[in-house]
Amino acid sequence: MTAPTTTTDTCEAELLTRVLGALLREDVVGLRSRGAPVRRPDGDWVRLPVPDDALLLPVTEDGFQGVYAARLPLLVRESDGAELSSCESVLRALRALAEPEDRGGFDAFAEECRQTLVTMRLHSETRDEVMRRLTFGTGLAGSLAYDTLAARHDHPVYPAARGRSGLDEEQLRAYAPEFQPSFRLRWIAVPRDAVSFSGTLPDFWPTPEALGLTNPSGSHVMLPVHPLTVDALRAAGLPDGAVLAERALLDVVPTLSMRTVATVVDPSLHLKLPLATATLGLRNKRTVKPGTLVDGAVAQRLMEAVIDREPRFRGVILHADETTYAHAGHELLAVLCRRYPAGLDDAVVVPMAALLAQAPDGRPVLDHLADRFHGGDPLALLDSVLTLLFDWQTTLFGHGIALESHQQNTSLVLTSDGLRLLFKDNDGPRVNTERLHAALPGPRAFDDARILGTDDGPVTDLFTTITVHLCAGAYAFGLPRHRGALLDLVRNRLTESVDRLGGDPADVLRARVLHAPELPVKAMVTAGTLLSKERSGAADINKHYTSGPNYLLRNGGSP
Repeated sequence: MTAPTTTTDTCEAELLTRVLGALLREDVVGLRSRGAPVRRPDGDWVRLPVPDDALLLPVTEDGFQGVYAARLPLLVRESDGAELSSCESVLRALRALAEPEDRGGFDAFAEECRQTLVTMRLHSETRDEVMRRLTFGTGLAGSLAYDTLAARHDHPVYPAARGRSGLDEEQLRAYAPEFQPSFRLRWIAVPRDAVSFSGTLPDFWPTPEALGLTNPSGSHVMLPVHPLTVDALRAAGLPDGAVLAERALLDVVPTLSMRTVATVVDPSLHLKLPLATATLGLRNKRTVKPGTLVDGAVAQRLMEAVIDREPRFRGVILHADETTYAHAGHELLAVLCRRYPAGLDDAVVVPMAALLAQAPDGRPVLDHLADRFHGGDPLALLDSVLTLLFDWQTTLFGHGIALESHQQNTSLVLTSDGLRLLFKDNDGPRVNTERLHAALPGPRAFDDARILGTDDGPVTDLFTTITVHLCAGAYAFGLPRHRGALLDLVRNRLTESVDRLGGDPADVLRARVLHAPELPVKAMVTAGTLLSKERSGAADINKHYTSGPNYLLRNGGSP
């Protein structure tokens, strides 16, 4: 076989390499289970038999989410040596091997990759322009520049994370966080008796009259609408008596979440709004189901109860207030008013998703933070993060709780006095009710029945895939020059937290995480786009798993 060539399009080469790694990890069309390792002069390959031929995938040892990852951006057809070096050609070849009922998912993923590639090229073309505009300050307003950097950085697991279905370049520039635009919200007047409220809306909330609408007897209340959702809302049909205002009002800036916007008048207030797009899988719609608003508030109160019981976390584990919201019983008509805690104005607030992103000078954000707060030592900074993070998350585990507090939902709050962690968006936890009731008796009125269970399995899976993989392991494998030291750090700090926890919960974490031969891994492409829920069996597309190697084990199998 001749030495393989690679595409001259750097963006496509990067995307295809990640796509192939994800498909291998998730065993799509049997790449992992039916593929056989083959050693060739240039390195390792996986050979997948197909009818009358075979496909060859160049791989390299990985260890994070899978034993192997893609080494080069291509598949090779064995019979004639033809190289498939685009997402389109690779997915077309794999589609032919899929069951007929699954082939539409491959078409959908090919389109998702096409959109992602367009976005990646746009990011590359506009990098210098955007970097010149960014201002890195303190407080919540200063945090938005870090959101912009994070939006231009790839997700640790999902290969097509930078794509947003259905949005063109003009819409991305106008509304996406990677461009840090400012825009005004649209508003809809909805009959007051059709809206459910929790908490008190902000003082600046507009009245119908302020938007040029009549409001006899105060019968209507205004709900904000993201400009990208207006057409979808019209297509879905406005509720009886509802009127969409033609005037826009309230300047906002998108956060990393994109559907969540920071208000310019008060950067400590963010509004989470339904958005008519999808990210991290075409089934992962960015609308807002009313029940998730309820669940976020219940989870927040639960966190507060744990901190009351464990006072060492008071003042160092912070949570945004998510108890104020309104909805009209529709996933396109809802708003969460997320209020951040006071006392952050002099702090540098950085989402964990930005730590490995490139700052304007090309260095990782982590290095800049280390220069400022840890004498230039990024490992010392990560040590402080992991020590507090694992202490908090294992304490929650002891109460039967795991949070979906991934890199986007967890921020570092850094001052000269030390580190705090700031959490938000906790509407998707998993709870072992037996453990929780033993520690904190009382009913928990979650809307989503999938949250509550009576065993440790779902809680452990979420703890592993979110806290361990995304908030710890991803940094060890994302910083190759520090990998060995960081893996030791992750093992040691997690072990210390588990030992501090003690009792049966510690035994569970030792058996299922620290000492386990394999760990659960998110199968995000399979559940998010490739397969229907009926075909994948995913009860929740964000919590559908395959398995991968346990990098917490040292050579010889001990933690």
